Amino acid sequence: MIAMVAVLGGAMPARAGAPYPADPLGSPMWQAHARTLFGDDPVRFDPRVRVLYPEIAENQRSFPVAIDARGIADVKRIVLLVDLNPIPIAIDYRPVAAAPYVATRIKLDQRTPVRGAVQLRSGAWLVSGGWVDAAGGGCSTPPVSRVKGDWAQHLGEIRGEAWPVGETQSRLRVSFRHPMDTGLVDNIATYHLETLRVANAAGRTLGDMEIWAAVAEDPALTLMLDAAAGESLTVDARDTNGRDYHAVIGVAKQSPGLLAAQR
Repeated sequence: MIAMVAVLGGAMPARAGAPYPADPLGSPMWQAHARTLFGDDPVRFDPRVRVLYPEIAENQRSFPVAIDARGIADVKRIVLLVDLNPIPIAIDYRPVAAAPYVATRIKLDQRTPVRGAVQLRSGAWLVSGGWVDAAGGGCSTPPVSRVKGDWAQHLGEIRGEAWPVGETQSRLRVSFRHPMDTGLVDNIATYHLETLRVANAAGRTLGDMEIWAAVAEDPALTLMLDAAAGESLTVDARDTNGRDYHAVIGVAKQSPGLLAAQR
């Protein structure tokens, strides 16, 4: 069951040079991460930033999280932050011509707050999230493909589908075969996808993203893009070894729901 966890906040935004608002989650790392990520930008906790995840972390190596800020205007940036992970930022997404929504799977190294932070065009940040109970070791155990020894055979394989959502928007789900090594396992260096860009057939950027090794092995991402049925989407990614990945994914002419209804 997916539960929506939103921190109800009435905290005032932090002014330049002023302390950040008190953390409703009581995280020991809140102030340190806030200084690094927000600097002197105004910050407040806002329940409209919906952070969605399962109530129980059944697999600390692959934990699904979605950040949905579609109820907020003028969002220019979305950051997925995991306070107590050794690699605290999982993704930093800029929805250029897209709805402010992103979903993926992450690693959890221990019980930790998981947060969504969205930045508005004004520069202000809105934050929400909640605590997740998880067994340890999600970031410090070797990926399954490393244990099996077949990671190099499938490295770079891409799968993707896109469906129309309304008249002018589509839902893209794309996944990559990649070990997403954190560098925290003996004798395995850091190696992960680093950037992702989605564009339309004309070359216009719809969304771009920085990715860290806190994202789960064989990363999967879901985005809501400004692309209509029948259009083509170009997906380009690069990993930390400089390897490039490329795919062209067509938006279906009908959503799965419509197709099912016609059968």
